[in-house]
Amino acid sequence: MNKPELLVTPLSVQHVKKLCEAGADAFMIGEQRYGLRMASEFSKEQCQQAITIAHEYGKKVYIAVNGIFHNDKVDELNDYLLFCEQAGADAIVFGDPAVLMAARESTPHLPLHWNTETTATNYYTCNYWGKKGAKRAVLARELSMDAIIEMKENAEVEIEVQVHGMTCMFQSKRSLLGNYFLYQGKALEIENRKEQKNMLLHDPERSNKYPIFEDENGTHIMSPNDMCIIDELAEMIEAGVDSFKIEGILQSSEYVTAVTALYRKAIDACIEDPEAYEEIKDQWLEEIEALQQPHRPLDTGFFFKETVY
Repeated sequence: MNKPELLVTPLSVQHVKKLCEAGADAFMIGEQRYGLRMASEFSKEQCQQAITIAHEYGKKVYIAVNGIFHNDKVDELNDYLLFCEQAGADAIVFGDPAVLMAARESTPHLPLHWNTETTATNYYTCNYWGKKGAKRAVLARELSMDAIIEMKENAEVEIEVQVHGMTCMFQSKRSLLGNYFLYQGKALEIENRKEQKNMLLHDPERSNKYPIFEDENGTHIMSPNDMCIIDELAEMIEAGVDSFKIEGILQSSEYVTAVTALYRKAIDACIEDPEAYEEIKDQWLEEIEALQQPHRPLDTGFFFKETVY
């Protein structure tokens, strides 16, 4: 049985080492100029440092170049992809075809992971991008478990699925928060992502609180709950899903490390002793529940179509 990769989004260069020791297999990093909704900002120098540390542990690093690019950034892509290759990145994550075109020109041997977060909803589309050069497809967060398994059975590329963390509900290229505060005659300081203060949209009717933030890519509104399916991994592991992702955006490094360690135990147990996994999986779920912020309960996302945002 194929053991899926455990992919995590670290919050710093130092965090990479801790996550390696906690059991992560791979990392996605980058800077917001080129990547969407990064858990933390990694400069070129920091990307190089993270790759060095990860490779010392035998782990992989993927650099996010999955932004939506306008003309002013297109001319930068060749140079940035060359940097990724020279730094030793194991793949780049992209969504915009402009990145694919640039990669063909400058880094034809650098592996590509296709990730649009919303449009990977059928295996024909995944295989289309596979024929264009992508090695992996990152599936949309809104798919059911049955749809994921069907896609894996028919996909000609690797399949990556998010199994934990918040998801993006809305993105606008416009600075909606800043514009609103300006309209109100107030000032809103948009801070560096590392120093981002938590801002929540409160929906009293549903008792939900939606994290919201702005960065260079615009305004992002995130889900009120954290997806968690540590107790529902068996079917996807049996189907051969290639990568499970833990999303660390707007979380603490301690939280991400603890969750990573628990998923490491769960994946290993599911592979090595499925009966033991079934016996202990509820305990791992309870341990994660104990780590949750009071306003962020756990749910199963759209895996069983129970979630309504």
